[in-house]
Amino acid sequence: MTFAGLFIFNPETLGIIGVTLRMSLVSSLIASVMGIGLGLLLERSRFPLKRIVVRICRTLMGTPPVVAGLVVYLLLMRRGPFGAWGLLFTVPAMVIAQVFIITPIITGMVYTYASRSAPAIRAFAKTMGAGRFQTQVLLIKEMSGEIYFALISAFSRAISEVGAVMIVGGNIQNKTRTMTTAISLLRNTGDFGQGITLGILLLLIAFILQSLSDLLRRNNTAEENI
Repeated sequence: MTFAGLFIFNPETLGIIGVTLRMSLVSSLIASVMGIGLGLLLERSRFPLKRIVVRICRTLMGTPPVVAGLVVYLLLMRRGPFGAWGLLFTVPAMVIAQVFIITPIITGMVYTYASRSAPAIRAFAKTMGAGRFQTQVLLIKEMSGEIYFALISAFSRAISEVGAVMIVGGNIQNKTRTMTTAISLLRNTGDFGQGITLGILLLLIAFILQSLSDLLRRNNTAEENI
């Protein structure tokens, strides 16, 4: 077995991969539920300050990860409002930071897609006598491709993030170290070979997960068309 193979199948490396996947998948799931709901709600709602809210959302889509990490750190630190929970330097803290980062991305993308297609879909649903719930289901179904792209974009951001998770996770060995923070550590120690190997593995994992989700989506679409 090559040196790269020994490094990949090292128990510590497998633990790092597990933390990375757990953090990315959980944060993506939470942010997806919140982002899709908020995006559709924002598109449907009508209130005086809506344009300002939309601009704020689009601004938050580009929030620097270190800023989000710092905010979560201040909330979870011992003297912070949620310090009693003891979440700082844990995987849940990293998930919270990721949710802060990627929820506005999904919200903004879903809102943009819905603004273009929702009026026509609602008009069609009304002519068919559909109720409010049925209309929402139809809207999500018709926007499934765009929503899928938003979720993939959010997951890609989550699995590649380093700044926020470094601040709130602390990059603790065998506890909160992710693939990206491990790469950063390897760079600092001059171990470029293992860093490149871990980087390639990170890209491979992201590619496999996205390919599987794409395959699942295609199979579901094919079953609906039968």
